[in-house]
Amino acid sequence: MIIGSIRENHNIEKRIAVTPEIIKKYTSLGFEIFLEENYASHLGINDNEYSKFGVKFFKDNKKILNDSDIVIQLGILSDEMTPFMKENKIIIGVLNPYDNKEKLENLIKKNVNVFSLDLLPRITRAQSMDILSSQANLAGYKAVIESFANFEKAIPMMMTAAGTIPAAKVLVVGAGVAGLQAVATAKRMGAIVFGTDVRMASKEQVESLGGKFLTVEGSENLETEGGYAKEASEDFKKKQEELLAETLKKIDIVVCTALIPGKKAPIIIKDHMINNMQPGSVIYDLAAIQGGNTAFTEVNKIVEKKGVKIMGESNILNRLPISASNLYAKNVFNFVENLYDKEQKKIKINLEDEIISKTLIK
Repeated sequence: MIIGSIRENHNIEKRIAVTPEIIKKYTSLGFEIFLEENYASHLGINDNEYSKFGVKFFKDNKKILNDSDIVIQLGILSDEMTPFMKENKIIIGVLNPYDNKEKLENLIKKNVNVFSLDLLPRITRAQSMDILSSQANLAGYKAVIESFANFEKAIPMMMTAAGTIPAAKVLVVGAGVAGLQAVATAKRMGAIVFGTDVRMASKEQVESLGGKFLTVEGSENLETEGGYAKEASEDFKKKQEELLAETLKKIDIVVCTALIPGKKAPIIIKDHMINNMQPGSVIYDLAAIQGGNTAFTEVNKIVEKKGVKIMGESNILNRLPISASNLYAKNVFNFVENLYDKEQKKIKINLEDEIISKTLIK
């Protein structure tokens, strides 16, 4: 059986789905690997790094799609490439079914088996395949690094003969995987860190990392069965707004991570809150690509309002493509291994397996 992958549009996506380190694991299951020429050259990885493990390279990416039993990508195929996927073949990626509904329907009409890893259930057995967690971890880390780089004061407390520089105060909005990594990173770098989330289970997690949890008085637990945040009531939103408005007056750096799957990101940091923040403060908005958690967030721009810098990128992981690719490639291999029947030595789409049934788009 053949696993194939073609180059992504590097203006949008620098990560890769197949790394040299993962090849041996695929070949141990009996797979051949077909890749497009110069597959990872933009990351400084030469084709020879792959070919020494038996990978075959082709100039024609259409041939790869035609011949492969399983196609592994980061994002969805372009409209030009979709016709070259054949019946009963498999495509695996982060296919964002909320935004790519029509494109995915076209693949399904061709009887292509489409698996989107952003739909993985949050169960113990799926942890090794959890691309959302592995990638969000890096995103939370990098958001702190980028926001600190744009903050024009020292982060840790410094005591000198000339006087003391106070530690920067950081607020992390949303304590999922990205938010918790942001809390941990900011704390390690010497900041005083606060965290807030609509899910009460986050309180213990934030505090275990050295952060202080901000709680809306009398708050309800807004968590779905799948472990995601759900939309808050109007009463909760009002109380949260009052708490944030008061807190932000003393905060230097805000990292926003609040997302609701399949919906526009909620506006949490309102304009009147920003007006009351200290000049020189920085907001890094990880929700920028879904509209942002502030009223002024613009993708791939630094917007300045009342002396406050507001930042957000379309794909922050393009700033850590090698680390992100290594984790993604391992996640995908674990998913493929779960599809593979070792006794029969073939792919088996077992719909009784929750991991398979939840990620297969029908």
